[in-house]
Amino acid sequence: MIVTLITGGSDGIGAELARQLAAKQRGDAALVLAGRSQQKLDAVAAQCQAQGAKTLCVAMDVAQEPQCRSLVDQAMQQFGRIDNLINNAGVSAQALFEEVKAEDLHWYETLMKVNLWGSVWCTHAALPHLKATRGRIVAVGSLAGLFGVPGRTAYSATKFAMTGFFEALRIELRGAGVSVTTAYPGVVATSIRHRGFNARGEPAGSSGLKEDDAMPVEECARLILEGMEKREREVVMVAKARLGRFMKLIAPGWVEKQALAALKDEVKPH
Repeated sequence: MIVTLITGGSDGIGAELARQLAAKQRGDAALVLAGRSQQKLDAVAAQCQAQGAKTLCVAMDVAQEPQCRSLVDQAMQQFGRIDNLINNAGVSAQALFEEVKAEDLHWYETLMKVNLWGSVWCTHAALPHLKATRGRIVAVGSLAGLFGVPGRTAYSATKFAMTGFFEALRIELRGAGVSVTTAYPGVVATSIRHRGFNARGEPAGSSGLKEDDAMPVEECARLILEGMEKREREVVMVAKARLGRFMKLIAPGWVEKQALAALKDEVKPH
């Protein structure tokens, strides 16, 4: 039995990760799916069970530390081990910093609690169990955690923080047999940007990014799982981003122009 805990497992990338693990591991898969919606979690679990997977659904909020620790406790009570932890839960945001009013700025902190602290708390709680199995940790970051994107100051801040945290943790765990893989998706065909915050901290309802070439969620999940299985340090999914990491050192202006070009015209700073 291979026990994988997935936060943000009710839809999008997390749900697809669960479905692919269930199909690949068949009767060996035990999936702990965490998310806000019990109904959505149950629907994903039913799809995984049809592939022979065992499941545990936990409706919870990763922005609450006690709930993160309870999640890990429930996983251990149900299955007795944790082999993989996939920190996937996240919230997006699209707002020019100058357009955020002082009384609304608190949602920057909310975003950090979900995107960074949820991963920190879940990882801290699961770490002793992952060391026991010499398991794998995955952090689902974003290209916004490698390159600052205009209009996404809050989101980039949370994803840069994830990048630094898991890079340092990877080095700390070198001797423990626990791998840390950070995935950097670009624009993926999910609804995360539509549900993300606008300048007022309300659901945006639309994406501020050009999505004509959005990566299918199935491909994104496949690349993440391949990286996890191979214990790769990083999975940078877009060829231009791999080039951009080097160009950032020698031609940062070019990288900034590419970041600006990713925005829809109506949301670009003037």
